[in-house]
Amino acid sequence: MISYASVVLPLPLKTEFIYYFDNDKFDLKVGMRAVVPFGSTKKNAYVVRIFNEKPDLDFEIKEIIRVIDKDVIFTEEQYNLSLWMEKFYLSARGENLDTMVPGGKKDIDYGGLNSSSYESKNIINLTDEQIRAVETIIHSEKNLFYLYGITGSGKTEVFLRVAENVINNGGQVIYLVPEITLTYQLAQQVSARFKNKVAVLHSGLTPSQRIKMWREIITGKASLIIGARSAVFAPCKNLKLIILDEEHENSYKSSNTPRYHARQIAQKRISDTNGKLLMGSATPSLEAWYRMNYIKDMVELELTKRPALAQLPKIIVSDLNNEKGGGFSTLFGNDLIIEMNKVLLEGRQVILFLNRRGYSRYFYCSSCGYVAKCPHCDIGLVYHKSKKILECHHCGYKTIPKISCPNCHSYDVSYMGFGTEQVDAELERLFPNFKHARLDTDTVAKDKKYIEKILTDFKNNQIQILLGTQMVAKGLNFPNVKLVGIILADSTLYVPDFRASERTFQLLVQVSGRSGRADSDGEVIIQTLSPENNAIKMASKLDVKGFIEDELKFRKATNFPPFSRMIYLVFRSKNKMKAEKASSDFYNELINVKTHYGITAEIFNPSSCTIEKIRDNFRYQILIKSSDIRQGIKIVDIATEHVSISSSVFLEIDIDPLDVL
Repeated sequence: MISYASVVLPLPLKTEFIYYFDNDKFDLKVGMRAVVPFGSTKKNAYVVRIFNEKPDLDFEIKEIIRVIDKDVIFTEEQYNLSLWMEKFYLSARGENLDTMVPGGKKDIDYGGLNSSSYESKNIINLTDEQIRAVETIIHSEKNLFYLYGITGSGKTEVFLRVAENVINNGGQVIYLVPEITLTYQLAQQVSARFKNKVAVLHSGLTPSQRIKMWREIITGKASLIIGARSAVFAPCKNLKLIILDEEHENSYKSSNTPRYHARQIAQKRISDTNGKLLMGSATPSLEAWYRMNYIKDMVELELTKRPALAQLPKIIVSDLNNEKGGGFSTLFGNDLIIEMNKVLLEGRQVILFLNRRGYSRYFYCSSCGYVAKCPHCDIGLVYHKSKKILECHHCGYKTIPKISCPNCHSYDVSYMGFGTEQVDAELERLFPNFKHARLDTDTVAKDKKYIEKILTDFKNNQIQILLGTQMVAKGLNFPNVKLVGIILADSTLYVPDFRASERTFQLLVQVSGRSGRADSDGEVIIQTLSPENNAIKMASKLDVKGFIEDELKFRKATNFPPFSRMIYLVFRSKNKMKAEKASSDFYNELINVKTHYGITAEIFNPSSCTIEKIRDNFRYQILIKSSDIRQGIKIVDIATEHVSISSSVFLEIDIDPLDVL
């Protein structure tokens, strides 16, 4: 018997397509994928409806070529979510669904966690604050909660107790963490506790392994789903709780189309399933703080102290301006060197943080001022000494290091600035008797199991010094760590973005929280060239409330979020003039739509982006601010219908952008 299927394709098309299939040939169900003819090509498609009556269409209906899946891999809720994303993020439903569903072709063993692999944790006695938080979340009729507490105050244990309650009552829980490093540590912590009910979604899985785990979630075999951003789409059929740990983290926002934020997706899913969203951080985003304390549509729960003997660390700001010409190292100030020696000789451990990878930041000619830039992007190349290359961290372009200036041929050239690779080399010189390891995207790229190995070795004290970028900055809990050293606090401070100060403060507080987790003698040394900067001063005092209130005054005066909502439009093309013209034409239409509908949004004139060229594409931007995001979305949506943009120009639409670079 012939039946018909309505499918969506992973293309920027906001529509469904009809195909027919023979029931005797294919056992096709809604929620499966199929291969269909599309123009002169074949495309994977998502089946969203099946019906028996032939639709009345004025074109030939083509036949489905084959079925990919042997069972359902996405749910009706997920398709409805993709339709909601289409309206809110102005992205196409097929692309949205393609973001949610793993791309594997078959089921294979994913090597999931075996609960016997790890020791069961001892029963933890909760503090009065933790007990109060757990009871409030479990028994409240509200559905939005924020657990705000100092680093090391036991937020994770509150999350897990609430998750246990949900799972014991037959519900499913999604537990989101911002970094893969936290995925590994959390998975080890909960595997024995939740027996074989845990599914861990991470980038180390192959697509086919991910499909296997996906099906365990759909069938309900997995009750606790742990993962980074995309795990928010896990196809739970009885979703009752989403936990969003380290809510403030930028990694919850996708940098590719669809540019979704996991926090917004989580809120939508919880609203649809009548569940609860539990967020937490020691450094809430300004948007979350504003909702908690001013709009008051979230229940705020606070943890003010660390359990047992653990105390907040002692924080010292080390002014690197005083080190010039007199230090033992160009990267480590005397304060940090002396304290590291002391701590390491005690048998304790050190975490070092620097938010820059590579060996040197750029190639510089002292004679003519030439800086080696990527030929495809408007940024400098970073020197990687171990690989003997200059590399672009945006597009991956690589070239051999220069021995003379390509511009004036002078040999008076050098490599300026530094990254984790150079700090790693300096550690070898300064602390040869202590084992150290580096954790950044360069080292992780070499081996998918590298993170797990390094964290396990550090936990077992086989590594004494752990150096890293943001991978070591949050969530990690190692009781033997006494000292945290921040190599250069200024590295994130002077980025031309209104959130630079907030991000710097959050990073400093978060990485400081890795110290003194099990006792009262934790220490932090913040090296900086800007000791009087407010973000650094407030971070050294761990004054979260004071910093946020100061920053809110600045945001209110400039009408930046949370006092407005933003939409960021980027027009990119290999032809600079076409990108510029497209942005100008679109701006004119936005003004027309705004005037016609009487919308009060603020639309800024088109201009070149801060980073004007990436991957050979020239970039022009338009920024929209509005008190009502729905009005801003309406303007852009109508304008896209009326403006004809050249096929050589791509429009990126970012609702609630986290940066505008």
